[in-house]
Amino acid sequence: MSADDDIEIDGWWIENLHDGYRQMLKIDRLLYDSKTDKQRIRVFENATFGRVLTLDDILQTTERDEFMYHEMLAHVPILAHGAVHSVLIIGGGDGGMLREVARHKAIGRIVQVEIDEQVIAFAKEYLPMLSAGAFDDPRVELVISDGAKYVAEADDTFDVIIVDSTDPIGPGAALFSDAFYADCARRLADGGVIVTQNGVPFTQADEVINTMTAFKGLFADYTCYTACIPGYAGGQMAFGWGTNDEELRATPLEVLQRRYRAENLSTRYYTPEVHQAAFALPRYIKDLIP
Repeated sequence: MSADDDIEIDGWWIENLHDGYRQMLKIDRLLYDSKTDKQRIRVFENATFGRVLTLDDILQTTERDEFMYHEMLAHVPILAHGAVHSVLIIGGGDGGMLREVARHKAIGRIVQVEIDEQVIAFAKEYLPMLSAGAFDDPRVELVISDGAKYVAEADDTFDVIIVDSTDPIGPGAALFSDAFYADCARRLADGGVIVTQNGVPFTQADEVINTMTAFKGLFADYTCYTACIPGYAGGQMAFGWGTNDEELRATPLEVLQRRYRAENLSTRYYTPEVHQAAFALPRYIKDLIP
């Protein structure tokens, strides 16, 4: 079934990302449905998840659970590093990742590369709670471009790179390639760290395997960590982690707590304790890492 097929039954949206498995959400009110030259964008309201964003009929984020994803992908690398001055965000056009990164006041430069300008425009209108004004932060440099092209051609380096990509389908496929990861590794400053969206291992094991195989050849320390995000059906979501500073992953709890307090962060999922626990992997996920 393609994105052009009818994916609604009696007012229910059906996600067909996985063979033999479907997720359904009731469309209580359709707010936006349009195709750009890159992808189909839809926003609808659902009683359980609030406003729901889909790209090419694959769930991207929801109003009710987005904080779980954005907090864990942003604060884990930044607080583990402890001295981040520059961050590169690849993707994340809804603005949620930018919002969380911008809460770190010591960061002086935030570059966000988004392939589809219309995603940002519509997110500001239909999902303003995600960005919460972060696109207006003077530290933000917004680049409308292909993320893989940007890291291949850029000269700058960054303390943290966050790959907030879609699944490896359509425009997002290039952001899971070995060449892309190698280019990202060259864009990391000394002691820098890259984190990536790597899907739900129970149903998307290949995403973890492929990324971890690439990271094995690029970084002294590589693994993934997890978070539970209800909208991404199938269990825990994995986030790839790669760095040449082998001490970052072992940042002591008291150090994380001190950095968290110093930033005066207000989070709903992330805590320093959850940060540490997220790296304790179930065996079935650990077995995916070469």
